[in-house]
Amino acid sequence: MYISQELRKKNIAEYLLYMWQVEDIIRAYDCSLSRLRREYISQFDYTDEQKEEMTDWMGDLVRMMNQEGCREKGHLQINRIVIQQLSELNAELLESTKFPFYTSEYYKVLPFIVELRQKKGEDDVPEIETCFNALYGTMMLRLQKKEISTDTQLAIKEITTFIGMLSDYYQQDKQGKLEL
Repeated sequence: MYISQELRKKNIAEYLLYMWQVEDIIRAYDCSLSRLRREYISQFDYTDEQKEEMTDWMGDLVRMMNQEGCREKGHLQINRIVIQQLSELNAELLESTKFPFYTSEYYKVLPFIVELRQKKGEDDVPEIETCFNALYGTMMLRLQKKEISTDTQLAIKEITTFIGMLSDYYQQDKQGKLEL
């Protein structure tokens, strides 16, 4: 819980990837708070109070996943809103003439986005979500120690740079320091 709060303040991209991982952890325990408490939360070297706070937080997420129909797949509304906010900011940055480096990076990444959408048959998925899907998928492959092709590594490097720039602009915007 504390991790998510800190990430949300510092890096929205890392926050979103972290929250997607938390969603998957909850799914791995069948959206069962008692299993999460017994098999997952108990393994951390936390105080009893910290364990209770984590249990409460995960309990809230379990309830939301049940209510929002994303027990098996999909993302919580709180996470979809972040994607929407980032997509809107992306559009605003691209419309502005003040961010040529950002626009340049977007056009470097666009062919990868198009290719990924075609491969997955996800033409209706926002471009920014496609980028996060690629980053998350690669993160999962690395955790599983699976091989990642050179082409994929190149695409992920460019997507990482692009999303990093977007994340920085998001933080500036939230602090009132971004002038479009």
